[in-house]
Amino acid sequence: MKYLLLALCLVVGLSAAKANEGSIAFVGGLLIDGTDAELLENSTVVITDGRIQAVGHRADVGIPEGSQIIDITGKIIMPGIVNAHGHVGDVIGLEGGHYTVDNILRQLSLYARYGVTTVNSLGGDAEEGFVVRNVQNNNGLDRARLMLSGSVVTGDTEEEIRAEVNRNADMGADYIKMRLDDNLGATRKMPYPLFDALLDQAHKRRLPLAVHLFYKEDAEYMLHAGADLIAHSVRDMPVDQEFIDLVLEKDVCYVPTLTREVSTFAYASEPEFFSDPYFLKEVDPAVLRELMQPERQERMRNSRFAQGYRAGLDVAMGNIGQLYQGGVKIAMGTDTGVAARFQGYFEHMEMHMMVEAGMSPIDVIRASTGVAADCIGAHDVGTIEPGKWGDLVILTENPAENIMNTKTIESVWIAGNRVPD
Repeated sequence: MKYLLLALCLVVGLSAAKANEGSIAFVGGLLIDGTDAELLENSTVVITDGRIQAVGHRADVGIPEGSQIIDITGKIIMPGIVNAHGHVGDVIGLEGGHYTVDNILRQLSLYARYGVTTVNSLGGDAEEGFVVRNVQNNNGLDRARLMLSGSVVTGDTEEEIRAEVNRNADMGADYIKMRLDDNLGATRKMPYPLFDALLDQAHKRRLPLAVHLFYKEDAEYMLHAGADLIAHSVRDMPVDQEFIDLVLEKDVCYVPTLTREVSTFAYASEPEFFSDPYFLKEVDPAVLRELMQPERQERMRNSRFAQGYRAGLDVAMGNIGQLYQGGVKIAMGTDTGVAARFQGYFEHMEMHMMVEAGMSPIDVIRASTGVAADCIGAHDVGTIEPGKWGDLVILTENPAENIMNTKTIESVWIAGNRVPD
C-alpha cells in the first residue's frame, strides 16, 4: 500500500506539472468530429483547461484572447481513437507478470503515441491500475485514459462468482468481464446457470457485463439474458437476419477484435507488418527475434488452435459485413496488451481490416471514436464536441478517403496536452 500511495503522488505530481493553461485553438483543419456529421473544412477547435470549448467553421468560432493558436491548414483533425477492448499493465516484451504502475503508464503512453487515447481494459486489472485510473480526469493528462474491469470473473459455484463480481465492483470497476468459451474445445465452458448468476450480480452492482465468446449460440444466449457487450466476434458460423434483429432489439454493441485472431497464427512465418516502419518505430527488436525463432514458428504452424482461429477469422470478417449492412453498432476493439498483440499498431490494423470486411472508412473512424466511446460508456471522450475532453489527433492525410491514412499521425493531444513523441 505504501508503494501505491507513493506511485499515486508521482502520477498526480507529473500531471499537475504538465497541465496546460488557458486556451488552445486548432484552426484551418478538415474536421472529422466522430459523430454522424459531415466533414467540415476550415474548422476551428478551441480547448480551454483541457476540455473542448467551441467547435465550428473558422468564420463562426471566436478564439479567446491570449490563446495558443495552432495552424493545421491542409491537415485533418479527428478525435483520439477509443479501443473498446484492450488490456493494460501485465506484459513486457512477451512475458507476463509485470503488473506495476510504471508498466501501466508505459503502455498507456505507447497507446497514446499511436493515437489511441482511451482503452477499455477488459480483464487482468489489479489495484495498481485503479491507482492510475483514479487520477486521470485532470487537465494535465498526456497519456491514454484507462477503464478497468478487474479480474475476469470465474468460479465453480454461484457463491464464488458473486463474490468475485463484488470484489471487482468494490475496487471501482467500470465493467465486469467473463468468458463464455471453451477455447476450441480445450476447456470447460461456464454453464449457463452460473453465467446467469454472474450477470445478475453485475447488474445488482450497476455494472455492465462484457462477454468473451466464440459461438453464435452463446452470443444469442447472452443477448436474451441481457448482457451488455459482445467482446469478440462470432466465429463459428455466419450470422443470420434473426441474429441481427436480436442484436438490434437488445441495442448491444459488437466488438470484432479481428487482430486477436491474427495474433494466433501470424507468427508461423514472418508477418508482412514486420517490415512496416509504422510498426518498427515502437517495437523491441528482441521481441521480433524471439517471434521469428524457427522452433516457435514451427510450433505455430502445427498448432490446431492456430488453424482453428485462422478459420474463425474468415467467418468473423464475413460477419462484420453482414452486421454492418444490418445496422448493428460496431465498436473497434483489439484485445491488445496480451503478448504479441501489439498495443497501438494493432488498433490501426484493426481499422484497416474492418474496411476490408466491408465497412466504409468514415464508419470505421466513427466505430473507433464516437461509437466506441458510447458503447463502453465513456461519454466525455470520443467526439470533438463542446464539453468533451480535448483528446484529438492531427493527421497529414485524410483517413476518410483511405483508411490507411490513419498512419499519418502528426501529433496526438490529450486534455489539450501534446503527447510526447
